[in-house]
Amino acid sequence: MRMFRRIFGSLLLLPVLALAAPAAKPSLHIEQAYSYATPAPGITAVGFLTVVNEGAADRLVAVESAAAGRVEIHEMSMDGGMMRMRAVTDGLAVPATGRLALEPGGYHLMLIAPKQALTVGDAVPLTLVFARGGRLETRLQVRSRDAD
Repeated sequence: MRMFRRIFGSLLLLPVLALAAPAAKPSLHIEQAYSYATPAPGITAVGFLTVVNEGAADRLVAVESAAAGRVEIHEMSMDGGMMRMRAVTDGLAVPATGRLALEPGGYHLMLIAPKQALTVGDAVPLTLVFARGGRLETRLQVRSRDAD
């Protein structure tokens, strides 16, 4: 009976302890997320963003969007004067207390088969999936290529 009281008493304290514990600060956030306008639906679009990590090392393993058939992480490189692009299948490292930049001329997102044309001023929903940090929602702001 004594053991039962001890366990029951501990269970009653759990809600109080949960309220007293500070909420964990998210360690990942997104900056400078954007894409370019496209002239018609179905034309592959590109996405750029920076992942800022204020915590332990993580890995971006996938990206999803309801606005496209699929989203792939790609790498652009130059090989003998030829631009090469390839899908990254094993994700990208996000360094501890560091940044991962997806930008023109390097890693970027490819939005394959967008369901509608991307228009300047639109915001394209994305979900970034991290190995440790779980799912993170963001939006790509659509801008004109002339804006750069």
